[in-house]
Amino acid sequence: MKHEEAFYVGYVTKTRGLKGEVQVFFEYDDYEQLDFDVVFADMNGKLVPYFVASAKLQANKTGYFNFDDVDHIDKAQPLLKKKLYLPIAQMPERDENEFFYTDLKGFMAVDESLGELGEILEVNEYPQQFVATVFYQETEILFPLNEDFIVEIDDEEKILTLDLPEGLLDVYLEK
Repeated sequence: MKHEEAFYVGYVTKTRGLKGEVQVFFEYDDYEQLDFDVVFADMNGKLVPYFVASAKLQANKTGYFNFDDVDHIDKAQPLLKKKLYLPIAQMPERDENEFFYTDLKGFMAVDESLGELGEILEVNEYPQQFVATVFYQETEILFPLNEDFIVEIDDEEKILTLDLPEGLLDVYLEK
């Protein structure tokens, strides 16, 4: 399976016990709706299948997984911090009116004062907010995605218009 054929669901945070159980932190919002018969771990750029023997989902965006053939803590260690994916065919259908900040990946970010900032390369969820990444003036720039800064989202043209606080980008650009 290739990365284009899969979607990101979360990553392995730690091992639990001696029998190979691992804890997974979900960055995919509707993780409770996913079918976990097999997950794909990104091992050095290749998606490697791991068949799920058992999965216990928790309310705090985590879950505990046992995989076939991973029956000891030593076999689980290589999975630490690895990103996990599922096939796109298993992605739950969404209502066409639903929109998530993660949908902004690939949009052009435009600030009302500074103009075009660049294409949104990544959208990451942190405990307090979503953060977008763009490459602006040969520098990686991060900025929060929240209602205070978003002026308009043009879904047709894939343009995100922002009004970022004055001086936010200066932190990245000053050398």
